[in-house]
Amino acid sequence: MDKRELAHIFQERLKILLARVGTSQSAFAALVGIDRSAMSQLLDGQSTRLPRVETLLNIAERCAVSLDWLVGVSHDEGITGEMKPSFEVEEGDAEGRGLLSKWHAEASGSKIRYVPQRLPDIVRIEQVIAYETDFIRHNYEMKFSGTTFPLDFNRKPGTDMEICMPIETLEDFARGNGIWKSLSKDIRTEQLNQMATVLDELYPSLRLFLFDGRRGFSIPYTVFGQLRAAIFLGEMYLVLNAPDSVLSMQRHFDRLVRIATINPHEASRFVSQLSVE
Repeated sequence: MDKRELAHIFQERLKILLARVGTSQSAFAALVGIDRSAMSQLLDGQSTRLPRVETLLNIAERCAVSLDWLVGVSHDEGITGEMKPSFEVEEGDAEGRGLLSKWHAEASGSKIRYVPQRLPDIVRIEQVIAYETDFIRHNYEMKFSGTTFPLDFNRKPGTDMEICMPIETLEDFARGNGIWKSLSKDIRTEQLNQMATVLDELYPSLRLFLFDGRRGFSIPYTVFGQLRAAIFLGEMYLVLNAPDSVLSMQRHFDRLVRIATINPHEASRFVSQLSVE
């Protein structure tokens, strides 16, 4: 099949997708990451131009068709199963290890960015985990065994993790406010000392940013390099796979970092001071 024939098949199938999506050429161009003039050229019946591979991949992913069908190699659109969905819902296993260990391993060598639900898993002590899971159906021994993984992972050479959270979460914990009102001061002090120790030990490969909760807000999530962003929903995760969605979560994290009032080189000392107040 020569280039002219390939271009003709691609143009016809692009028109099919454009009609199926039901948007303007400009909106479709924005959807697949090209400008309007490039879109017009691709639809021009006199042109033999084919787009770059990146553009073909974007069109195939956004429209849920196979790349082979798009360029005329196959008659099978491959709508089911061939393209990875842009998001998935994943349930955590009983120990909380399986998904996290898999995602950490796959993102090895990349930056991991983490907004915790309360205290970061990487620093929590056994007594705090037992307190937090007292009313949850999974017993705390399972929960504790699951949370040891991130710390072991972050002690390996070449790891790179950033944590960003509201400063008020730590202040409430230190004072025994909110859900912490029944947790003894001795345990809270031990927990803060452990957190300060880990932050000092692993800096700069582990970096904690604290921001004013009046200036920013975030749900708990983790971005695993360029691969995925996992939003914590309790006992399950909403997993974003599309590159633009992952990038959006990275940008959200960047905004939290920019408003931080406590930066990583100050974090260990700040947490230590909270423990003696």
